[in-house]
Amino acid sequence: MTGDDPLEESESGEPLTDGGDETAAPQSELRSDGGAAGADDVALDPWGSSSVSDYRKLFEEFGIEEFDEVLEEVPNPHYLMRRGVIFGHRDYRPVARALQNDEPAAVLSGFMPTGDPHIGHKLVFDEIIWHQQQGADAYALIADLEANSARGMSWDEIDEHARDYLLSLLALGFDLEEGELYRQSANRELQDLAFELGAEANFSEFQAIYGFDGETDVSHMQSVVTQMADILYPQLEEPKPTVIPVGPDQDPHVRLARDLAERMRFFKVSEAYASFELEDEERALVADFYDRLDPAEFDDDTLRCVHVAEALEETPLSELEVGADTLSSVLTKLQEAGMEPIRPRTRFFDRRATDEAFDALIEAVEGEKRVYENHVDAFELDRAAAEELAREIEVDNGGYGFQPPSSIYHRFMTGLTGGKMSSSIPASHISLLDDPEDGYDKVKAASTGGRETAEEHREKGGKADECPVYELYAYLLAGDDDEFAKRVYDECTGGERLCGDCKEQAAQLMREFLEDHQEKREEVAELLEAADIELESPRRR
Repeated sequence: MTGDDPLEESESGEPLTDGGDETAAPQSELRSDGGAAGADDVALDPWGSSSVSDYRKLFEEFGIEEFDEVLEEVPNPHYLMRRGVIFGHRDYRPVARALQNDEPAAVLSGFMPTGDPHIGHKLVFDEIIWHQQQGADAYALIADLEANSARGMSWDEIDEHARDYLLSLLALGFDLEEGELYRQSANRELQDLAFELGAEANFSEFQAIYGFDGETDVSHMQSVVTQMADILYPQLEEPKPTVIPVGPDQDPHVRLARDLAERMRFFKVSEAYASFELEDEERALVADFYDRLDPAEFDDDTLRCVHVAEALEETPLSELEVGADTLSSVLTKLQEAGMEPIRPRTRFFDRRATDEAFDALIEAVEGEKRVYENHVDAFELDRAAAEELAREIEVDNGGYGFQPPSSIYHRFMTGLTGGKMSSSIPASHISLLDDPEDGYDKVKAASTGGRETAEEHREKGGKADECPVYELYAYLLAGDDDEFAKRVYDECTGGERLCGDCKEQAAQLMREFLEDHQEKREEVAELLEAADIELESPRRR
């Protein structure tokens, strides 16, 4: 879950470079989709070296939603959100609602200390800090167990870099009094939670999600479960909407964490129509025919399972929009239930509840209900109220009541020299620890989206969407000033802004940023020393 590093590493688990968007944004919009060409397909591997070449495929293949669709619901959105750098999300609406209504919420992300913190890490630093400023509980962690197990880094190497990450986070505005910093190896609560989560995961899942095989170290697999615990850690005291800011290559971790959060729940709440269980497609089919059929057409004005089965059998498969296997399964369940009435109800299915919790749930359900061996059906309770009741009973009886964690995804940055940004190529990225003059020089030497000649550039305009220097403005140098970022974009694409002047301005701004940031790092050094976090690993060297 260390989706914090938008630098490409050939053998790393860092997020990879931005594959870019070949469609230039219209000048009326302020976007920052720049990026170098990457692989032709989408591969989400937290430790791999492939890159995302088309962010749109993430919406189609992995169910990541476009952030623009939720942007209006976000209070005081960060400029990374407004400019499309944060381009996607999973289930962010509960977090946005909590922030709007001043309700409990949390944000967490982790950092694998494999090198110096750099401008790519700043994206996630900013996302954590912004959520904290909006009222969310903020957590930042050093993923030292992952660095040791997945990268083979020594504890001395990890310690060398961990302090630098934390100093930059504090220098950028993380509030220690209102937030929590920890390292995986020193957090016993986290490790206890990881042990519990491990009982709900299995090796076949890890094979399918991560490609693990017989050669994979057990410690590597353990580090995955630890990351699942990281993601759910903010909810240990109370369940609340929690967002994990990451790069899209870390999405497999988020999806697994969401699954485990559900498996840890005492009860599964769903909609049902009879005493038997239905899969999602089956339930939709039965619901459709429940709405279609008129109970008055049947004996005693009651719609029964056998009636729905007969109606389904009389309907051509081509009109049902389900596969033959789904239809066969539904028919079998309906026919076996026979004359049982079809009635919509909300179901509490006992997933892993204690006897005490199950009894407490039965007592708490008001109105008409039916109690079965493994579930309770409520006929006067809607889905939302049932979810709230199930969580309340679970927490009161010693359960976690986890809410599925949300996530937001940011674009990867392009290397300053073009192509992929890599930690192993100093000229391609800017470290937050770089000498300000070196930062200036790197920007001055950066590739651009300019045309072959100044005359052609003035005539056709620059390609800002493919320009690493414009990315620096949009992601960092323009700060919260949208008008400035938009002006740079419009002047570039309109041919008014030439690359030499543009790079000079960006280089000066970068030098000023590094000078200011490094001064602030010195100012917060004492705060970090006094913080409740192990700066040196307790592990044996």
